[in-house]
Amino acid sequence: MTTTFNRRKFLQTSAIGAGVLAAPAIISSKALASSGELNFMGWAGYPMLAEKVFPAFTAATGITVNFSEQPGQDDMFAQAKLALSTGGLDVVEPTVDRVGGWASNGLIQGWDLNKLSLDAYLPGLADGAMGDMATVDGKRMIMLSVWGTEALVYSKADAKLSTPPSLGDLFSGENMACLRPHSALAAMGRYMDAQGKLPRPFMDGYADEAAMVEIWDLVLAEAIKAKGSIVQWWSGENEAQAGFLTNGATIGLNWDSTGFNLQKDGFGYAAPVEGAFAWNQGLVLMANATNTDQAHEFAKWIASPDGSAMWATAFGANPVAKGGADKMDPAVSEYYKSAFDDAALKNLWWWPAQEAWFIAKRGEYADKFKSA
Repeated sequence: MTTTFNRRKFLQTSAIGAGVLAAPAIISSKALASSGELNFMGWAGYPMLAEKVFPAFTAATGITVNFSEQPGQDDMFAQAKLALSTGGLDVVEPTVDRVGGWASNGLIQGWDLNKLSLDAYLPGLADGAMGDMATVDGKRMIMLSVWGTEALVYSKADAKLSTPPSLGDLFSGENMACLRPHSALAAMGRYMDAQGKLPRPFMDGYADEAAMVEIWDLVLAEAIKAKGSIVQWWSGENEAQAGFLTNGATIGLNWDSTGFNLQKDGFGYAAPVEGAFAWNQGLVLMANATNTDQAHEFAKWIASPDGSAMWATAFGANPVAKGGADKMDPAVSEYYKSAFDDAALKNLWWWPAQEAWFIAKRGEYADKFKSA
């Protein structure tokens, strides 16, 4: 009997999670020029932030973090709008696909890149497509803090993979697949796009509803042809693992945590040649922030090997800094490096902004796929 391994809990009890702190850094005189405090609003439900991470940042810089927890991004957004009038908020941590809305509402200002080092980030996390997504009107509006992926989990003994592995392997008919409906349709769309089989770029469907219908009608029809090889639909970790351990899946499009959990059962985790799906969150600087020097010290620390390792451990996800993986538990570090070399990092496919109309239509196509 295989017990589900919770990667987040594992990370929280690793060497970093146990409280190994970075060596004290030289304290910036500019950072301490005003209050020596930082008012930060972020995600609720991650106790290691207050217990371990913020104390480590304070030890390294002398800056105290006043932490305001919110359950979700809509709550953060509402509180940030209020803070434009009341003040008392410096930095917030939304996901990157929301940054355009924060900027268009006048909530945030650009980061001063003279005070930060983009070279500190792993390839693909501050440049390329990610750099474009993080930039609004020529200003860098968000600095990445943590990220995760959805890529190919495969049986090392039985999966039939292309060289290099491809999203098309999910639908080849040579493998038994474990898929999440809406992710599978996106994978088919990206695969068809790469093969030149769509009338327009797949990304057009995220910006225009008519374009989405045109594209996703074709994608759905093609995906239905491959439905006979799908042995498990998943929406969470337990379902995903059951697809492989109980129902005979040899390949799947799953979270990195699923691949990590199934290592001991003979499964690997690989980025497809088209690029792994990736999600991310980052730091935005409030338009009326008063502790801007401290905010830049905060962003710089999270982009350091020690800081990024602790931040990723707190969230049960991946570090953003070069050398961050080396500071995490060795088992996690080895797994992370085996799945993502520099080329795979540069090729990450970041989930784009998905407006309410898109989410609704996406759900309709997912339901059609499941019921076909």
